[in-house]
Amino acid sequence: MTNADPGTTVKIRIEGQNNTIYESTIFTLGRNVTTKSGGTHPCDGTNLNSYPTPGPTATSTLADTADRAHFTWDGTFSSQYDDFFITHIGKEQQTTTQFWGILVNFNYTKAGGCQTRVQLNDEVLFAFDAFNKQYFLKLTGPLTARRGSKTIFTVTDGSTGAPISGAKVGRYISDSNGKVKIIFKTTGQKRLKAERNDSIRSNTIYVEVN
Repeated sequence: MTNADPGTTVKIRIEGQNNTIYESTIFTLGRNVTTKSGGTHPCDGTNLNSYPTPGPTATSTLADTADRAHFTWDGTFSSQYDDFFITHIGKEQQTTTQFWGILVNFNYTKAGGCQTRVQLNDEVLFAFDAFNKQYFLKLTGPLTARRGSKTIFTVTDGSTGAPISGAKVGRYISDSNGKVKIIFKTTGQKRLKAERNDSIRSNTIYVEVN
């Protein structure tokens, strides 16, 4: 396959049922992708003639991440849709009621992952049981804080921007405005993530406490 596209770097997050499987940045390039169940097929945006030239896609992002991070994934391939349907990532296997969803910048893709092109700094999310969840949480706030001082973070629905109450960030809970007020008692780097039972957990924020 000749690929005229230089590729791009995106953010990828893979949320399993009970934990985050992977979260980082990755360089991805539209290319042939191989799965055990689906075989080898182009996955570069030219699928179903969605784009005239090849380039990086949501599913090529997953494939490149799996290669780098050494986890497995699988998907069947539909000739009708010219695309893969993801069946498992890591140890998270789809069931008859729980499936993997693909979102880019907190919005469901309008086509399959090999038809969905990604651009620089896009946020690509693969979420287990996505279609049974109410919100896709997004956590924002400062990257530095002072020990003993109140620091405010915000939890929203990434798809709509609406504030989300009742989300846990560590031992703290977001209020009706989505605000979480945290007082760090020790210095060092702190890892924060928002969770709520009916939602896909948020991105990670790393806060340096001085």
